[in-house]
Amino acid sequence: MTAPVTRAEKARRTRRRMLDAAAGLFVERGWTGATVEDIARRAEVGVQTVYFTFGNKRALLKEVLDTAIAGDTDPAATLDRPWARAVLAAPDPAEQLTLQAAGARRVLERAAPVLEVVRAAAASEPELAELWRTSMEQRHTVQLAFARALVDKTDGGLRDGHDAASAADLAFTVLGPETHGLLVTVRGWSPDRWERWAADALVRQLLP
Repeated sequence: MTAPVTRAEKARRTRRRMLDAAAGLFVERGWTGATVEDIARRAEVGVQTVYFTFGNKRALLKEVLDTAIAGDTDPAATLDRPWARAVLAAPDPAEQLTLQAAGARRVLERAAPVLEVVRAAAASEPELAELWRTSMEQRHTVQLAFARALVDKTDGGLRDGHDAASAADLAFTVLGPETHGLLVTVRGWSPDRWERWAADALVRQLLP
């Protein structure tokens, strides 16, 4: 006999349905075009349910973005996730950079469309400009942690005098959604090709 669905599970499923509906509409229509009314309609809930659950449209977009980056609704920080711990623990510098590119690919395949929604709206929407700045700061913080681990693994230091700060800047650029969007979305590169290029670029630029 199937156990009855609990109230908590019903609420979790409803929240996930709203997040999925919002993600689809934000990507399809952009920040302005995706209304709370349309999100509620697609999720088959009342408008007030959306507001009660998320508070406002910006908070909803932030949760959509966080969920896309993480791949789930677990609040664990990026550096605490298995793929990031594997990057930090990789004993070989080249292996670490290869794992960084692979991890970035998986994140961007999920999150790049939502990141583009935030980036595009940031120019005219102050509340989304702050969300975009926070997203960039968080991404750079992750790359800086990776770069410090990389420096510790290279006895002779990084190539061309790079330190952890400049190595993080380089990885932030190579593995960022802007570069990924230009090559994959605009120029039609496959995700496999982008991942191989990104790993190779990091190794060539950073390792002796």
